[in-house]
Amino acid sequence: MNFTNTELIKELADRNLKKHIAENVYPGRGIVLGRNHDDLWILIYWIMGRSSNSRNRIFTHENGILRTEAADPSLLEDPSLIIYNVMRDVDKRIVVSNGSHTDTICDGLAQGKSFYTCLHTEKHEPDAPNYTTRISGIIEQSEASIALSRISISDFSAEHSVHHYYRYSDISPGYGYCVTTYMGDGSPLPAFQGDPILLPLEGDIEQIKQNYWQKLNTENRISLVVREIGNSGEDRLKIINRFQVLNH
Repeated sequence: MNFTNTELIKELADRNLKKHIAENVYPGRGIVLGRNHDDLWILIYWIMGRSSNSRNRIFTHENGILRTEAADPSLLEDPSLIIYNVMRDVDKRIVVSNGSHTDTICDGLAQGKSFYTCLHTEKHEPDAPNYTTRISGIIEQSEASIALSRISISDFSAEHSVHHYYRYSDISPGYGYCVTTYMGDGSPLPAFQGDPILLPLEGDIEQIKQNYWQKLNTENRISLVVREIGNSGEDRLKIINRFQVLNH
């Protein structure tokens, strides 16, 4: 059977969604950046959890900032790696990450630094034995490009990290690139390896939200957000939280 390049790309993206997301018990936290079929910017971020502390979370959006909060503050144990600003804007740049480095990036951008230099002092998370990868992304609307980063533990020492950066300026409508914290479940959890994976971004914001939420493992998924940004200023955001806010 002969395939066109377009068919091969779609087949690859669909296969990646099936293998790395739908059939994966625990890809961990994930970022997807790209464009939908209407050529609108799409940003997806989700969190997953295995422990009661990491599952005790919701997404909230206020004053232009998306952040994690405890669903039940009375049950919060250690907030250091689970409560953070997820997404912020700096001019026409949209930043997303899985930790406190959202603020590090945004503060650096405001000072004139690049996305890359903002992250030079960041390291992987100090959560032995997993040493979770720090992932982040940026949509540069003025440059019509996206960039993704992952900061993982060094092969030689837990005191050092390896920084990986990826920039894309040619993204066909209907596709995005994804990094997650893990390759799957395990003890310790295996860190994400290799380049960002190509995934489909089919439909509008509501369809994308439902598709990805349904694909994530029902036992471990916690929250998901999708943001859709048009070139003329349209901006929509949709959130799914598995748990309700308690004790507020």
